[in-house]
Amino acid sequence: MDLSAFFIFLIACLAINLVPGPDVIYIVTNTMKGKAKAGLKAAAGLGVGYVFHTIAACLGLSAIILSSAVLFSIIKFLGAAYLCYLGIKCLLSFYQKKSNVSLQLTQERQGNIFIQGIVVSVLNPKVALFFLSFLPQFIDPHSENPTWVLLIYGLTFSTMATLCNLAYAIAGSWAFSQAKTTHYTRILEGVSGVMLIGLAGKIALDNK
Repeated sequence: MDLSAFFIFLIACLAINLVPGPDVIYIVTNTMKGKAKAGLKAAAGLGVGYVFHTIAACLGLSAIILSSAVLFSIIKFLGAAYLCYLGIKCLLSFYQKKSNVSLQLTQERQGNIFIQGIVVSVLNPKVALFFLSFLPQFIDPHSENPTWVLLIYGLTFSTMATLCNLAYAIAGSWAFSQAKTTHYTRILEGVSGVMLIGLAGKIALDNK
């Protein structure tokens, strides 16, 4: 495994996971309804869903690598384009002084929060699309065992995402009740946007 690529991967993971998205809104909403314990259960459920997407992405991408290096390269460039699109969306939110954070406290959720978190994550097509777009950017299809490399990267991302979600669950209602929350989330979105576009550009200009 290329350690320099892994280091870049860790930085990209951190930047992406710090930006509040639908998963964070789901966690904080549950936290505000049922205290930190409910938010932690929601974060744990989402984490299990991330692992599911990791395994699915590894199996699918590994099959593609084995069948066609050209097809894998096409998927890699399409993924880079998608990451660029996400980055542009983040930068637009930053420059327009908007934030994607919007808690929907009127929506009641009943039942097992942990199980709900798994279902929310597993059935979210955007999560699957993100995994299929993000992971290939750091994989060399000519490595000895790309499947294991994919798995390591995927589980690393899932772990970091879950840790960030747990932090949001602990911060919970306090963080999102502050007047400057929108300001801080805009900054995070701006940083993430630059990271995503930079990553997409690196892939586009990489001659490997």
